[in-house]
Amino acid sequence: MAFSLGDPTKGATPIVLTTRARWPQTRAALSAEGRAFAAAVGFDPSPGAHVLLPDAKGALAVVLFALDEPDAARSDPFLLGRLASILPWGRYRIEGDGVDRDLAALGVLLSSYKFGRYRKSRSGEAILEIPRSPARARAETIAEAITLGRDLVNTPANDMGPGALEAAALALARRHGARARVVRGERLIQANFPLVHAVGKGAADAPRIIDFRWGGRKAGPRVTLVGKGVCFDTGGLDLKSDAAMLLMKKDMGGAATALAAAAMIMRADLPVRLRVILPIVENSVSANSFRPGDIYRSRAGLTVEIGNTDAEGRLILADALALADEDEPDLLFDFATLTGAARVALGPDLPAFFCNDDALAKEIESAGAAVADPVWRLPLWAPYDGLIEGKTADLNNISAGSFAGAIVAALFLQRFVSRSRAGWAHFDVYNWNPSAKPGRPEGGDIQVARLVFELLQRRIAALALTGKK
Repeated sequence: MAFSLGDPTKGATPIVLTTRARWPQTRAALSAEGRAFAAAVGFDPSPGAHVLLPDAKGALAVVLFALDEPDAARSDPFLLGRLASILPWGRYRIEGDGVDRDLAALGVLLSSYKFGRYRKSRSGEAILEIPRSPARARAETIAEAITLGRDLVNTPANDMGPGALEAAALALARRHGARARVVRGERLIQANFPLVHAVGKGAADAPRIIDFRWGGRKAGPRVTLVGKGVCFDTGGLDLKSDAAMLLMKKDMGGAATALAAAAMIMRADLPVRLRVILPIVENSVSANSFRPGDIYRSRAGLTVEIGNTDAEGRLILADALALADEDEPDLLFDFATLTGAARVALGPDLPAFFCNDDALAKEIESAGAAVADPVWRLPLWAPYDGLIEGKTADLNNISAGSFAGAIVAALFLQRFVSRSRAGWAHFDVYNWNPSAKPGRPEGGDIQVARLVFELLQRRIAALALTGKK
């Protein structure tokens, strides 16, 4: 990162915040040189506008930055993240009211992310001074985890195949003392993960499932995170077009989300019993690839006919969710870059989620709104459930029509969750920013992980108040 957080010092350059309404008072408080310079460059205090004000000797004296009005309907909580791209190296502190400093700090950290594995960036660092506090530690925890996830999503498939994603997951597990189990290749059949094996068997890099646990038996609620880990999706024998295949390195974004959320939970040492399950494959074309019309018996016992090999994510998630459901966790969340239909409906910024428990759904929406990690609930519309009924098997992995693709996929997944259904939610994420925005650089991103972290912290706080475990 180009930015980090530091302890307050005497020599930091002030970042003076203003709004259009407060600009007259802010302007009056500036030095004569500052007022003259702001006027000379035509500073207009519209949201996001800034100017670097020099002192009499030409050195940087003040950073002037304009925010939205506090009640603005379209206010961006990460607007101060723009500082990451405009400030020179040095130390800074925020002055002025009307901003959540901790959220601003997170916005700056998230905005300063750059994927540097293949191209060197400028050396040096800018430091935003924030007093040490639990909130600052939380911002640093979140930023570190989101960086991990973004790096995984941005890394191309030649360096982020199933083996590399496994290594990244196990490294995180080891760092926090989690207990991990990996099942690879033909052993998937013996261990009863037939759908994971079927999807990944056509690739040179063997399919696998990673299962790690963290936290003591009496550590609190049982939370299981399942993430789709398709390291590259050609579409299989139902081959994608070149345009549709271009971003398929990010089809392991669900696994990256699960790992980012797990990293936050473990670094913050939340009192939960965490389990992370990642089915990891590459959906490739070869003589051994699974075919349209093939039928496989899933871990849950349901038979599935393959209507389209490009609907592979729900297949590997089915086995993973069946495994998770056997444990009957209190919360079971799965994350997947699953359907184009969700993107058509809601665009890249707003992940769809599905949940059959209204109280949990409200918790999810509230947590997302609180931390600027928004989601939108779509229905598990029961009348569409018949669309996935098979003719020669229990289920088909696609419907016969083109409507309601995201709902149909969620209904398919729901068939593999029975014991934990009251605590289950499915998140259909995009995890990619087509263009840069404050807090959200262009390229790979992690959606929903901050929401999950907030929701768990809220639940733990509520349990502490009641004295329950």
